[in-house]
Amino acid sequence: MRRAARLDDNHPEIVSAFKKLGCSVLDIHSLKNCGDLLISRNLKSAIVEVKDGSKPPSARKLTSGEEKFRKGWQGLYFVVEDVSDVIALVRALEK
Repeated sequence: MRRAARLDDNHPEIVSAFKKLGCSVLDIHSLKNCGDLLISRNLKSAIVEVKDGSKPPSARKLTSGEEKFRKGWQGLYFVVEDVSDVIALVRALEK
């Protein structure tokens, strides 16, 4: 039996930031070897992997499964570590 997927400590804050900036957010963190969120803004969608920017770089690396998914994903894929990353991503989607 698979254990529940672990959330980064900043996950709720990141979800809240996306929503406050007008994004649709689907939390998909429980899917194995995928991103944590599916977000959409201005008819553009992206998979988002949430990493905790307060942790050391070694703890923020993508797992091998996440990396394999990222390399095979043909759509938009981003890693965010904090709210400033969320703001930058949403601004990019608005263009």
